[in-house]
Amino acid sequence: MGIADSPERKDPSQEHERVGREQPSSGGLETAVAARNSLPVLGPSRASHDGFDETLLVSPEHVLSTLESDGSRRWMYPLLSTGRFWKRRRIIAYLLAIVFITLPHLSIGGKPPILLDVAAREFTILGTTFLATDTLLLALGMLLIFLSVVLATAIAGRVWCGWACPQTVYMEFLFRPIDRLFEGTSGKGGKPKKPLVGVRKVARWAVYLVVCMLLAHTFLSYFVGVEALARWIRTPPWQHPTAFLVMTVTTGLMLFHFLFFREQLCLIACPYGRFQSAMLDHRSIIVAYDHHRGEPRKKGRRPAADDRGEAATAGDCIDCNRCVAVCPTGIDIRNGLQLECVNCTQCIDACDDVMDRVGLPRGLIRFDSQDGIDGKSGGLLRARTVVYPLILLIVGGLFYSVLGTKYSFDARLVRAPGNPFSRIQGGQVRNSLRLRLVNRSGQEQEYRVIATQPAGVALQVIEPEKLKLADRESVMVPLVVDFPSRVTSRTGHADATVQILDELGNTRELTYRLLGPAN
Repeated sequence: MGIADSPERKDPSQEHERVGREQPSSGGLETAVAARNSLPVLGPSRASHDGFDETLLVSPEHVLSTLESDGSRRWMYPLLSTGRFWKRRRIIAYLLAIVFITLPHLSIGGKPPILLDVAAREFTILGTTFLATDTLLLALGMLLIFLSVVLATAIAGRVWCGWACPQTVYMEFLFRPIDRLFEGTSGKGGKPKKPLVGVRKVARWAVYLVVCMLLAHTFLSYFVGVEALARWIRTPPWQHPTAFLVMTVTTGLMLFHFLFFREQLCLIACPYGRFQSAMLDHRSIIVAYDHHRGEPRKKGRRPAADDRGEAATAGDCIDCNRCVAVCPTGIDIRNGLQLECVNCTQCIDACDDVMDRVGLPRGLIRFDSQDGIDGKSGGLLRARTVVYPLILLIVGGLFYSVLGTKYSFDARLVRAPGNPFSRIQGGQVRNSLRLRLVNRSGQEQEYRVIATQPAGVALQVIEPEKLKLADRESVMVPLVVDFPSRVTSRTGHADATVQILDELGNTRELTYRLLGPAN
């Protein structure tokens, strides 16, 4: 879905030349005319290896905003517009960065707020530990996250991408400011007048290395914990070669990403931009260009209302291309919503600044829906904004209901392999069982197992030493249950109950089926 395309497309080579980005100079007037008509350009002929002439088709537009027409990398040097939205985003970005760095060092009930211990298959979130056996809870949790993203997108578009995504936060408010510092474009952005070489280039790499090492260490602390991380930092690498290798690879990947891959993560790797078309509708709030007000475009200031004449047919867009120059992904928002748009609002700040200068009202580019741009009525209340919260409420209720049944230990009875039952002395019948125990209490525990029903049932633990478990330990304890044959005399089976208790006073009752002779 996108806001309606503008009726007139600008020559891309002219647009990007104004932004200060290099473009191939071949094509001339034919390129401009073909671009205007959205037709491919027949490039210069050249002799092939077989002696035949080849005619190249030159694209009038960038297939990908980070690639030139010849396939080479096109580097983004966006101008900086420090308007009201940029200032709000900067505050949020700094707060999120502080939270990201400090969160692993906090504690909730003696546990970190977030610890994703993949090696031990344990996830600790807000002081609650989830094990690999908590498949239902993990599934419901993932569904909650997915539904929350879908609902947020349906209401406010890609608000996550432009305001809270770590890629945007660090790229736009940490690494681009570092680039501008060394390139001499601080405060304004744009392409540097001199290439970055020599000492300045080495210094920039050194700063990137230090910052990426800090981010890599912080990132890994979410998976190994700050205590293990601090121990690795204080000890020589050969004492923990695997951890050192992981740290080195993580730092290298961050260096590669923020030095070279950069905004291509949003354009190529991240699937969210491609999914948004299924999440948005005509009433979702997005960054949109008001083509009704802006078209047709005409350069220069607008004359007074009583002295316009022919200029009265011109729209408010003065075709300054400022919105293109500030875009960190290199798109033209006037062509409608595109998957490369991350809702960073730089085009809004830039356009508002231009409108102030030329004496026109703000809002030519603004947060609005497609229906809002087209002047149609309607608010946030619609089918998907009602159904999604209801589903979210149901899933959330199920999640907290299942979470409320979590015990400090897991227990499950299974039947041992072999004969279903055997006869023993005194007319007794024996069933062999196995008890699966998992200690989740966070400390060492010793358990007791008692048979409570029916009357006359005697339970014996074959290896009672296995009932003492360390934290997170899991064991399989063999049991035998003896009972009089009369218990199963009618149907050959009877329901029984076993009670398991720990040292903290927690109790669980398990029901199982006794098997015996039927008389």
